[in-house]
Amino acid sequence: MSQALTAAGDGRWPRIRVGAGRHVAQLPLVLGGLHQELPVQHTVRVAMEPRNTRGWGAQRGADLAVGAGFLPSGAALFRRGVVHLTLIRLRSLPDTVCAGMKLLIVGLNPSPSSADAGIGYARPGNRFWPAALKAGLVSVDRDPRHALQYHGLGMTDIVRRTTRRADEIDVAEYNAGFARIIRLAQWLRPKAICFVGLSGWRNVVDRSAQAGVQKVAIGRRPVYLMPHTSGLNAHCRLDDLVEHFSRALALANKS
Repeated sequence: MSQALTAAGDGRWPRIRVGAGRHVAQLPLVLGGLHQELPVQHTVRVAMEPRNTRGWGAQRGADLAVGAGFLPSGAALFRRGVVHLTLIRLRSLPDTVCAGMKLLIVGLNPSPSSADAGIGYARPGNRFWPAALKAGLVSVDRDPRHALQYHGLGMTDIVRRTTRRADEIDVAEYNAGFARIIRLAQWLRPKAICFVGLSGWRNVVDRSAQAGVQKVAIGRRPVYLMPHTSGLNAHCRLDDLVEHFSRALALANKS
């Protein structure tokens, strides 16, 4: 268990202190590490104890848990600067996000292949990583943490529940997930946001939206919308996806 996590053994489920003394912006990666260490459906009680900063409280703690691929069981309790939550580890993916991101990639939701691999867009035939490499967004294949650390590329999804098909997601899930993305963008303030997959944006923001820079900003951050990178999307070639990523990167560079 990492130094940012400290376990205590009383009660029905283990209790883990998370991020004691660290800046709250470091918690997404700390919680992501916890997600990777635990088996699916494992229940754990966490006490998030970062340095108390502006905006820290129950809502942000719950958002961080959801973003890290956990399902909160009950409401978050905020007491004396500590957020207490009981969490269930989902078959999902954790966010790779931090302050100072150049570009935040927002997908629809994890596929089973991605959730099991612990890497977004890992399903065979998905062209995300080949296109991202060719566009210069990343320099190492299938390594989200390297992409974040060395290229400022963050990754999250609108919905954290894993499904085989995007049409299994309902509107309520899109709305709740989109609200979390807004709060995330307002907090971490990436230079730009790129939504991968048209359906999420169309379900929540603009049903007639087309790929490209959008009129609606998120947390005052400019938004680029592009088609999904799935190999099943026969309407988009690899070179088309590379061009979309290049335009999203250019938007971030000028913001």
